[in-house]
Formats: sequence, structure tokens, C-alpha cells
Amino acid sequence: MKTTYSCEEICKAPNVGEIVGGSTSMRKVMEQIQLVAPTDAAVLIMGESGTGKELVARAIHEHSPRSGRPLIKVNCGAVPDTLFESEFFGHVKGAFTGAFKDKLGRFELADGGTLFLDEISETPLTMQVKLLRVLQEQELERVGDVRSRRINVRIVAATNRDLKKAVDAGHFRQDLYYRLSVFPIQLPPLRERRDDILPLAAHFATQIARRINRPEPQLTEAGMKQLISLEWPGNVRELQNAIERAFILAKGGFLQFDWLQAADVQSALPANTRGVLTSAELKRCERENLAAALAQTQGKVFGLKGAAALLGMKPTTVVSRIKALGLEWRKSSGQLPAS
Repeated sequence: MKTTYSCEEICKAPNVGEIVGGSTSMRKVMEQIQLVAPTDAAVLIMGESGTGKELVARAIHEHSPRSGRPLIKVNCGAVPDTLFESEFFGHVKGAFTGAFKDKLGRFELADGGTLFLDEISETPLTMQVKLLRVLQEQELERVGDVRSRRINVRIVAATNRDLKKAVDAGHFRQDLYYRLSVFPIQLPPLRERRDDILPLAAHFATQIARRINRPEPQLTEAGMKQLISLEWPGNVRELQNAIERAFILAKGGFLQFDWLQAADVQSALPANTRGVLTSAELKRCERENLAAALAQTQGKVFGLKGAAALLGMKPTTVVSRIKALGLEWRKSSGQLPAS
């Protein structure tokens, strides 16, 4: 029975730009990108942190007639309130203390191209008024200037918050919300698109291998089961970090996820028992899981078809856990563990 898979075998999902995903929800996102990209419509990308909102913005820009012009990105949550106007619209020399020369704002830098406003919900209310005016009029004034300048910018905004609730609470202007959300795109969290986890893992492994000029590792069946079983609260970004860590620790040509073991056991438990296990219960679950792996591999621990590969653990770790959990196992005869 085959227990390892190459990245090429796994990564067969369709993609748009750098977006990977063959699930129904991601196919819908890709269709939306292809529909809206050729237009100049403002796009609002919504989704939890780590779901790939910037990748969607980049794909929209790259598939648009503006692809030959700049894609300028700005994180609205990282700009101090006092510098918002200068950062967005620029300033002229002498406009304020420290303004030693003229400076182009993000809008002018993106002229003819696309401006990606990440974390748009963090924009102060006072700035939202000025931002709305620029979007409506397609012209701006630099701080300290008296001359208006025409601009031609497409806006793609993103948020991990519910902007409708922010509007109802008075934290975000309703007119700006409607100006930004001409074409909304909702990105699903990774836990709702589990069919994409393995293609994404293989995609990241291939990228890392190329970056550091190392052979592509293989994924074991046990490792793949672990990846699929987890909730991934950090979404695609968390998965990417896990693959990179596994790649660094990879030995014997396949990825291992030892540090995910406890979470994997927890995820496999009934919902009404999760989070309330005693130490003894957790130890019993680990013992039963290890015994099942040894039974399935006829007592074999080492090698691609051994219990270590099946569990996604180092063979030496498996042997030490066998001893620590009091399982009876004889390496020479391959005797199964006592129940």
C-alpha cells in the first residue's frame, strides 16, 4: 500500500495567478475574479486574516487592462492617523514641519493602475470623508497645495471585519461602503475548503524547494490526514508556515508534522469531549492511536511503510513513545503491541 505522495501528484488544483484551489467555493472566487478583472469596478474583498486577500487583489490587477501599470498596496491599519492624508494624497514642500520636498501620495503612485487598500475598516472617520471625495471626483489635492490633480485609479479594498456591522455601529461611512463594494468577493476560511488543503500544501512545498534549491519532499498518508483534520485558525498563512517548518525538519525525504500530533488527536475526538480531556485520557488516546498504527503495519516502525511514516513521526520518536506508553513490542520479531 502506497504511503507517500509527491507534490506533483497532489497539486492538481486549478489556479488563477497565485491562487490555488479546486473546491467549489474557490472555483466561484476564481470565476468572480475573471468576471470583474477586465472592468474598472471597485472590488471589496472580505475574509478572515490569512485567507489570501492580497493574492486576489493581485490577480484582479494582473488580469485587468491596467496590468502594465503599478499595483500600489497600503495597509490602512499601519498608517498613523496624523499621516493618513499625506500618505494617501502626498504633500508639497513646506506643508508641515519635516516636509523638505514634494512627495507623491499612494493615489498618484497608482495613477493608471490599481490601489489596494488593505484593512480598509481601520481608516479613521475623518479620513473616510476625504477618501470618498477623491473616489467620486477622481481628483485630489496634496497637503499644502492649492491645485487639484486628476487621477485615474482603480480601487480594490480588503477587510477581515464585517463592514455592514461597522456601518450600523457608526464606525464606517455608509456612502463609502457602497462606493467600495460595487463588486464584493467573499473568501472562505480554510476550514470550509478542506479539499484545497493538500494542493496548497504541495504548492507551498514546491515553492520552498525551488527557493532553497532542495529536492521536493514527499507527503505521507498520515501527514496528509493530519493536515486535513486541523481547523487552521490562521488559514492559508498558517498552513504555509507549517509546511515551511516541516520542510526544514524533513528527514528521509518526507514531511513530518510531529508538533501537530496533539492537535490531531484532539480534532479526532467527538465534539462534546474536545478541550476537556484529562492527562490520563489524552495518554490513553495516544496509546490507542499508536497501537492501531503498529497493528496496521504489522509491527513495522521504520521505513516508508512503517508506523513512523504512517503517523508522520520520526522512527526514534515512535520507539520512545512505545516504551513510555508501556506498549509491548519486539523489534526483532515484529510482534504486535498488547491491547
